This record gives sequence, structure tokens and C-alpha cells, in this order.
Amino acid sequence: MHSLSWVAPARLLRRGALILLAATLVAGIFSIVPAAPAHAADDEAISGAPCDDDGELDDRSRFTYDAAPGQKVSDCFRVSNTGTVAQHVVIYGTDAFNTEDGSFGLLDAAAEPIDAGSWVRFAGGDHRLEFDLAPGQSRALRFAVTVPDDATPGDHAAGLIVSAQTPSDQILIDRRIGTRLYVRVPGELQSLLGIAGMTGSYSSSVNPFEGTATVNLTVTNEGNVALAPTLVLSVKSFFGADLIERRLENLPELLPGASRSLTYDLGPVGQWGFVSAQASLFSRGDQTGATELAPPAPQIDREAGMWAVPWLLVGVLVLLVLFLLVRRWRRRRDDRRAAEWMAFTQAEAQRAAAERVEVGAGKGA
Repeated sequence: MHSLSWVAPARLLRRGALILLAATLVAGIFSIVPAAPAHAADDEAISGAPCDDDGELDDRSRFTYDAAPGQKVSDCFRVSNTGTVAQHVVIYGTDAFNTEDGSFGLLDAAAEPIDAGSWVRFAGGDHRLEFDLAPGQSRALRFAVTVPDDATPGDHAAGLIVSAQTPSDQILIDRRIGTRLYVRVPGELQSLLGIAGMTGSYSSSVNPFEGTATVNLTVTNEGNVALAPTLVLSVKSFFGADLIERRLENLPELLPGASRSLTYDLGPVGQWGFVSAQASLFSRGDQTGATELAPPAPQIDREAGMWAVPWLLVGVLVLLVLFLLVRRWRRRRDDRRAAEWMAFTQAEAQRAAAERVEVGAGKGA
């Protein structure tokens, strides 16, 4: 009986060890399985970049042209299948825009381009090309950009897209690679940035020397040239003293007619009663690479005032004033009551003295 009491725990331990080993193996198998999609993505890689007349890659990262209305410019675009499986690719041009975060974006495949993206035509006048690429295969595509006669002066942004669609788990995955394309049409070039709807609000803290000034504004490109804005923010007191170190924000390139709404929290800003948030906007220059230079953009300055009231201190002062007023009122009330009491005691003393005189006179009679 004694030996059985030791054999049972040993068997339980062995069974537990086997179960734990089996669970570990199963977990290991399932932890390895999700790695397959990443490997598949590497197998289906594609690329597209500018090339020279011989179809070889050059040192350009984008297409940039200076072209007048009616002019036609020819160039080369090299598409490569850098993966390990054959791929069906679609190449087309489309218009560019700025996304909400200011990035350079290209229209969806279903959207019809109406600007520089519609000016792109491949050999044979086609706007789109479709073909298969074997693993490691590349193809140089000749294309032309024809500027319409009614094209307005300034920058027209677009992009060449290489699209490869792959079915995966009953859905179609569309991988798109875009290359920027700029066309600068000569004429009256205007470099003009703007700041619209600038507002400020203040959030106080328990510490009167800490707080946050929140600034909301919209940066706009009101000209016809793509510009890279730089925003300088500061907070000043009512007397013009700097309350924080100036903050410099280099924003992404902003296309003509585009805008971007921004919010910044500046601080720490002390509770100095009234403060002013100031914004200065200027351009880092033309970054499209066009040979016809645009005039420099003038600096734009805006400000927004806000109350930075030290409410805790104001509350303490209000309580102190109330305490002093109540104390003064109570003192006056006590003084008045004391005076009334003194008058009453004096009157009583006088009345008592008069009564004594009358009593003495009666006894003498």
C-alpha cells in the first residue's frame, strides 16, 4: 500500500509531461504557418522606374518636364518582375493629389484622370497596357506626354502606376507601385501659400506655469506651383515676450490648390492671462526639378489670441476677497452692536441714577 501511494503521482507526472510536450509541438506548428503570406508577398514583388533611351535604369526617381501647350514629350518607363512567380501587370497614368496627411497620392484605378494623368499615352496611343512578366523579366515601355492646347500655366502632377493583382483567399489583392510625374507649363507662375481658419485654445494645469496652447489651422497652396511648406510656431505673452521655444515643422510637398488641416499642442505655456499663438509660413522652394524656376513664395504670418487665465489663483483671490469682506462686515456689525450695548448700558446707568435721586428726595421730604 505504501508503494502504491508513490507510483500514482509518478504516472501523473509522466502523463502531464507528455501532454505538455504535445501542446508545445502543436503551438509550434501553428506559429510557423502564418509566415507563409510574407514569403508569398516577396515572391510577387514588382517595380517601376524611369529609364534611358536604351531601356536601362537611370538616376531619376521621378519624371519632370517643362512643356508648353501643344508640346509632346517622349520618355521611357521600365517595369520589372523582381519576384519568383509570373505576374500579370497593368500600367497606366493617373492624376495626383494630396492625402489628408499631406502625402503624395494617386487616384484609384476606377477614377478617371482629368489632368496630367490623362496626357500620358503609350505606344499605339493606348492609355493602359497589360502584359505578363516572367520572374526576373523586365520591359522598357516608351510613352509620350502631350500637353493640351488649353493647359493652364503651372505644375500639373500625375503618376505612372504599375499594378499587379493576385487572388488570395477569395479576395483580389492589388499591389500598386507609383512613380511621380510633373509637367510644368510655362506662363505666369505663382508661388503662394496661405493660412486659413487659424484658431487657438488654452488648457490650464494645476501648476500655473504649465499649460497647453492648442493651435488649429489650414495650410493652403493658393498658387499654381507645387511647394514644400515650412511652418514656424510660437507663443507670445501680451507684451510680446516668447513663452516657448519656436517650433519648426517641415510639411510634405503641397500641390497647387491643395490644403491640409493641422493641429498642434504647444507648451508648456504659463497662465499669463492672455497669450498669442503665432504662425509663420514660408516655402522651402520648388522641389519638382523643373528647369523653369518659379518665383519665391512670400512669407505668411498669422496669429490667434487666447485667454490663459490662472483660474486656481483667481479662485484663491476670490476666496481671500470674500474672507476680507465677510471679516469687515462682521467687524462693522460687532462694532455697531458694541456701540448699541454701550448706549444701552449708559442709558440704564442714567436711568438707575435718576431713580436713586428720586428715592433720596422722597425720603428727605
